[in-house]
Amino acid sequence: MLALFLSSSSYQTLSFFSRSVTLSLARRTTLSALTMSMNLKTHAFAGNPLKSKTPKSTDPFSPTSAFESLKTLIPVIPNHSTPSPDFKVLPFSKGRPLVFSSGGDANTTPIWHLGWVSLADCKVLLASCGVDLNEESLVYLGPKEEEDLVYWAVDLAEDGFVSELGGRKLCFVELRTLMVAADWADQRAMDELAIAGNARALLEWHIASQFCGSCGGKTVPKEAGRRKQCSNETCRKRVYPRVDPVVIMLVIDRENDRALLSRQSRYVPRMWSCLAGFIEPGESLEEAVRRETWEETGIEVGEVVYHSSQPWPVGPSSMPCQLMLGFFAFAKTLDINVDKEELEDAQWHSREEVKKALAVAEYRKAQRTAAAKVEQICKGVERSQSLSTDFNLESGELAPMFIPGPFAIAHHLISAWVDQAPGDVHAKQQAGVSLSSL
Repeated sequence: MLALFLSSSSYQTLSFFSRSVTLSLARRTTLSALTMSMNLKTHAFAGNPLKSKTPKSTDPFSPTSAFESLKTLIPVIPNHSTPSPDFKVLPFSKGRPLVFSSGGDANTTPIWHLGWVSLADCKVLLASCGVDLNEESLVYLGPKEEEDLVYWAVDLAEDGFVSELGGRKLCFVELRTLMVAADWADQRAMDELAIAGNARALLEWHIASQFCGSCGGKTVPKEAGRRKQCSNETCRKRVYPRVDPVVIMLVIDRENDRALLSRQSRYVPRMWSCLAGFIEPGESLEEAVRRETWEETGIEVGEVVYHSSQPWPVGPSSMPCQLMLGFFAFAKTLDINVDKEELEDAQWHSREEVKKALAVAEYRKAQRTAAAKVEQICKGVERSQSLSTDFNLESGELAPMFIPGPFAIAHHLISAWVDQAPGDVHAKQQAGVSLSSL
């Protein structure tokens, strides 16, 4: 079972996006049309602007060409002319990207940005950690041809510290905290979050794949860090970045009036979310949805309908990038039998209960709180504050329940269902969207 997203510690990293999916059965809109209307860039960590395309090998912005240019450039740093394309590097320390914060005052919320550094500054940072810069230290992220730049990431291999660089106060911040602090209405913030997520996933994969799983030989980076290969001449196995697929599903009753939500003991108090679990070998997506639902709650699922997917690079370093595959699942039975080893509780909740939970949660307030925290970290004064206090009623009383913030695909699944009009959704679905119920 996937330990879904939010624990008492990890929930201090809420992030948010406005709802972009509207289900309107009152207007007789089919689920198939609704599921296809999701703009995937609205999900946190999706829409990476550096990954829209990979240049051909002969292109100067390609991984191959950029890597060759890098090899000739590094030995002459800092006595080098500006290359074309130029290079920028995003340093990481223990999975945390380097960032800076700006614009915060009594009336405005501070905004964080990625702390890109030049190759010369990158060489200094690595030297401060006792590491020499070489071309195999860097991992290719992608180009921005219109800016004549190629972007890279580097892991400092220890607890790095950068207080100020180029007049900016910088700090290494947990990616989950940045996810919370990102302003979902700011496209640049969303782009930078996606870049940081991709970079963290690649760097954590490099750390976890230092040795060959077949022969135990040391692996070496290839294709500018986009893959690795065993150095044992008798093996030479190729190793590619790991992605762990996970199904996440909102289970709905037969009348489409109630949704099944669950709690884990490590969730913050009063938080409820969707069921989720890893896909097992030899299992289809819809089979995984049905198995996980049955194992955790004892409820049988029939029809399964795809909604959208979300990269999730903020899991443990052993699983540096999970891919969340979101579904609606329609229950054939209603009696709940909770597996206490997996869940603390699971309950049916009415549409009105869930709608109220979405309405009272002050997601924007939580985003501002997290953004202020990033600013404090960059100033060297880390402030500890539980973001669960942001989910109160206007009277100051605790809200009876709340739902994950819009940074999570769970939020999109739940809010999409809430926005439906009550009624029977078991009409025939268009082919290719509703998955087999057999």
